[in-house]
Amino acid sequence: MDLTIPSQENVIYMVEQIKEKLRMVNVDAMKSEHFDEKHYEDLCYLYEMVMKRDSFSPSEMNAIVAELGSLRK
Repeated sequence: MDLTIPSQENVIYMVEQIKEKLRMVNVDAMKSEHFDEKHYEDLCYLYEMVMKRDSFSPSEMNAIVAELGSLRK
């Protein structure tokens, strides 16, 4: 998968991977279809940052979820 190319398929992949990595409890709040390519660069940056880390503090988790919320359609 080439994440350098903006596509809805890549958006869905990144959102799902972020949710899995964060072990989000309320996954329905962050459905992949709520995101589009409009904020692709921001989503890609967030995805790369999340994937590099092994763990997150509660405040970091809240910040990540807030950022995801701001990227929704």
